[in-house]
Amino acid sequence: MSLGGGLKLVLIGDGESPHLLKWARALKPRVQLHAISSRGFLPEFHQLLPDAQRLALNTQPDHAGGNVALIKQLPKIGAWLADSDADWLHAHYLTSHGSLAWAAKLGWRLRAQIAGSAWGSDILVTPQRGSAWRWMTKKVLRSCAVTTSDSQHMAERMRELGAGEVLVFPFGLEAMPKQNARKQPWLCFANRGLEPIYRPERVIDAFARIAAAQPEARLVVANDGSLRAALEADVAARGLGDRVSFVGRLDAQAQAAHYARSTWFLSLPESDSVSVSVLEAMAHGCVPLLSDLPANRELIGDSARGLIVGAPEDLPARMAALDTARLAATNRDWVASHGLFEPHVQRFLSRLKELTP
Repeated sequence: MSLGGGLKLVLIGDGESPHLLKWARALKPRVQLHAISSRGFLPEFHQLLPDAQRLALNTQPDHAGGNVALIKQLPKIGAWLADSDADWLHAHYLTSHGSLAWAAKLGWRLRAQIAGSAWGSDILVTPQRGSAWRWMTKKVLRSCAVTTSDSQHMAERMRELGAGEVLVFPFGLEAMPKQNARKQPWLCFANRGLEPIYRPERVIDAFARIAAAQPEARLVVANDGSLRAALEADVAARGLGDRVSFVGRLDAQAQAAHYARSTWFLSLPESDSVSVSVLEAMAHGCVPLLSDLPANRELIGDSARGLIVGAPEDLPARMAALDTARLAATNRDWVASHGLFEPHVQRFLSRLKELTP
């Protein structure tokens, strides 16, 4: 291990992502933390880490790969990592940042080992795009001494692609939220990106069915993306303009307020692992309505904690049959027992220490 106490670890990822920031907050008290961002850094990173322990590449990466501007930064990355002399490179999102860690370790003969954290589409989507993507994903996974996955389903895919040890745990909450608002029985909330992979048009379709059966039903759509204008036009064409609100990107406090008031949470992507948004919604006592994906079935069990949305025609009747107050308590208890981040970070670091010479 590095001199000066504890492991020296370099996070490699998108420093403008709140998810990477959550990892940084959890790791900072326990390791000598450094960070490389393919873009910039959120302001809180500047408070967590001094300038000498941060490297911002200021590119605009496409996480699916093919990032020429990011690849051109490899000499800077390699030299910075060689100077940092870390025990571990912890890469988040394997087909972009994992590739950088693998290439830097190989090109600069770094002594650091690589830990890779898969985020979802880097394993479930990108390797299916073609043989070159699959080859690169396999190379990165095989270069990792240990990897993490937030679902058993994704862990199985990672092992099929050549991963060795995979630690499985949800990318959970830092703390349980307080219950401080009355639930509105037919208020629905959705906050996944308004991009094709998240299929927000299916959320609108599902809500239209709900609205037809429940006159008091309302939907709040948070977040933003390339499909927003088309979705707003669709809502207007359906005559739902007074029942669907598009509120854009929200800060954590505003988002928590929507979770707290909403009874239902809709998330219907075409590909997903265990979503942080779904865990947040469950922690606030929402009942999740999810697309039929293996990780979603892992998360809510056999309709024990929500509903898998198949054909939307029968969705209103299935919703009306649920005891939402009981499910709210069930979901909060489940997240408190299984979905908090802190114990899993401790387990992850214990394993890194065991693997460090």
